[in-house]
Amino acid sequence: MTQAAVAQQLPVTKGPYQPTDASLQQYKYPDWFRDAKFGIWAHWGPQAVPRMGDWYARQMYEEGSADYQYHVAHYGHPSKFGYKDIIPLWKAEKWDPEKLMALYKKTGARYFVSMGSHHDNFFLWNSRIHPWNAVKMGPKKDVVGLWQKAAKKEGLYFGVSEHLAASYTWFQPSHRADKAGQYKDVPYDGNDTAYASLYHTRAADNDNGWLTTNPAWMKVWYDDVKELVETYHPDLLYSDSQLPFGDTGRSMLANFYNDNLQYHKGKATAVYNCKQPSDGKWAQDLERGVQDSISPFPWQTDTSIGDWYYRTGQHYKSATDILRMLADIVSKNGNLLINIVQTPEGDLEPDILHTLDEIGQWMAVNGEGIYGSRPWKVFGEKSGNTATVKAGNFNEDKIKYTAEDIRFTTRNNYLYAYILDKPARAVRIKALGSNANLNHKKITAIQLLGSKEPLKWKVEADALVIDMPAQLPSWTVTGLKISLK
Repeated sequence: MTQAAVAQQLPVTKGPYQPTDASLQQYKYPDWFRDAKFGIWAHWGPQAVPRMGDWYARQMYEEGSADYQYHVAHYGHPSKFGYKDIIPLWKAEKWDPEKLMALYKKTGARYFVSMGSHHDNFFLWNSRIHPWNAVKMGPKKDVVGLWQKAAKKEGLYFGVSEHLAASYTWFQPSHRADKAGQYKDVPYDGNDTAYASLYHTRAADNDNGWLTTNPAWMKVWYDDVKELVETYHPDLLYSDSQLPFGDTGRSMLANFYNDNLQYHKGKATAVYNCKQPSDGKWAQDLERGVQDSISPFPWQTDTSIGDWYYRTGQHYKSATDILRMLADIVSKNGNLLINIVQTPEGDLEPDILHTLDEIGQWMAVNGEGIYGSRPWKVFGEKSGNTATVKAGNFNEDKIKYTAEDIRFTTRNNYLYAYILDKPARAVRIKALGSNANLNHKKITAIQLLGSKEPLKWKVEADALVIDMPAQLPSWTVTGLKISLK
């Protein structure tokens, strides 16, 4: 059966959206997403158990890799002890979703995203069609459902992420065997057909891209995502890929949008993220990356405070790192979704708690220029020594900020200027100089957020010059509120 034939047989919830680009073009971004700006993600599941970071379920089957060596040393050879045997070890015994959600709200998040299923094909929801799920195995809890209940209690919008479209080819190493050594040619447990519902069957030799070319698997993916959406009716759905599988993906998206409209009685809240330019049909996602200019369409960066899954000894981003990213992203019409790494047991390490507290303190004072804001005429200005980083995925580590890096947002009659490093005593904002010809309103007042000290300032030909007080707020990213009339 061809991909097109599969797509024609898919059941799509009735509504205004059809599985065509022309129909999806009618999509309107909901205000909640445009206003929220900051979300927290729980990219969490049984792959956290070995404490080796991301992609463990695949890399434990890659002979000679660090994860393979760790697995053999700690659990045994993957022909005898496979990923299926890791899953029961995930108990989540310290997981308190209500406590964590209250913390995330205090930190400043306005939406929360739960992992639905990673590439490991283990579902964190109460599935009726897939036996490998967290209600039947591991913690024996509806992880998605409990996260959603906690999010609703705190008034946060709720999303789910699905990484299943890539699972079919991603998990193929489980069907291999060692090429050398004691277990040469002994098949890994993925070859056992009794576990095909977890590891999938063996893919065709030429089916080795990020997304499978197998129409039967596309149908399975559609059914899985449809169940997830129609069980929990999330406000946001994230796919860890481009929009998958052509017409099948368009059917999935039309179903999501229509289901959302139906569930909310005509008041749409649906946001779909995927790693593909949107042309207005969804909110494009950039993984660990940012845009280099103001996007005409709302978009999102997804990143992590550390590794994607818990890893012993990992380096975590600081509050300053995260707040710099947030100000930069928001100035370009985007949102920041950040994974807060949980231990296998489900709690957070002390240094992460400290970082979240610092973010919360900053947001409580500076968030007025973040939440509900929109981009200004230009996103900001930068030091002449700052390298230009092109828009794309995985560029976040290439960007270095100085006190000359300033990002603008606007809300009501205020322009907010966020200085991304500790400013000098005199701040010069070139975009607000009279010769820049960008601001055609009168500046009536300027306030340093987090300070009660009055500021002296003047508009010169080449810059707005602001004399900063000797005592600045404790945080690095400094916010100025500029009143315009």
